[in-house]
Amino acid sequence: MYSNGTILHRRDYPSPNPNIRLEEITYWSDGFRVKGMLAEPVVEGKYEGIIYLRGGIQHVGMVRPSRIAQFASQGFVVFAPYYRGNRGGEGRDEFAGDDRQDAVNAVEVLKQSTCVNKERIHLYAFSRGGIMALWTAILREDITSVVTWAGVSDVVFTYNERKDMRRMMKRVIGGTPNSMPDAYRERTALFRVDEIDAPVLIIHGMKDDNVSFEQAILLEDALREHNKSYKTWYFPEYTHYFPALHNAQIVRDLCNWMKEQ
Repeated sequence: MYSNGTILHRRDYPSPNPNIRLEEITYWSDGFRVKGMLAEPVVEGKYEGIIYLRGGIQHVGMVRPSRIAQFASQGFVVFAPYYRGNRGGEGRDEFAGDDRQDAVNAVEVLKQSTCVNKERIHLYAFSRGGIMALWTAILREDITSVVTWAGVSDVVFTYNERKDMRRMMKRVIGGTPNSMPDAYRERTALFRVDEIDAPVLIIHGMKDDNVSFEQAILLEDALREHNKSYKTWYFPEYTHYFPALHNAQIVRDLCNWMKEQ
């Protein structure tokens, strides 16, 4: 058997940015072949690393090459796992169940890049990726910083506020929060934030209807309660999606914040 994070296959992927090289990677994660996308600057050097944790499930919120390249162009090596059961990967996406290991094991994939500084690995997460990032920071001790943008922090909260996602969540998780309380509770990282040692940056639009602003507050409260290092960037005028120009500026700002940690 392979060890977790073993790269089984790699293929070149067309890059939207001539300064960034993209590859689709197939790697080993808890007995499954899982896929993800790796972005490396073309110019040789040592770069800090980012694990990019996507939102959504299956084809919704899939990793976009242009977005990965955008982060890499800030001077990072970026690896974005698709999570199991996506894009031909084995297993099934469990919405932060056992598939959280795909994020944990993605760090081992990133560390195999010849141009990454293995001592400086950051987590960036959007939406559903937020819960994946929190678990990765809990389960690993080699994370430099965590950025969660419009991130899910409580899966029960998500079930209650997103009627349109309930059928999917019941199918994936096995029932409702009432019928399967343990399955929901064990997905919710808030109970274990005391195990996060990396500084956390929380970014959220206060008009977000996809992942409510309350989820940012829940995370902030939990981090404060455990005297963790965190920072918040809240935007009263924005929803789940920020205007393109401001979005690009925030990407630059958060990448600078990562480098300062």
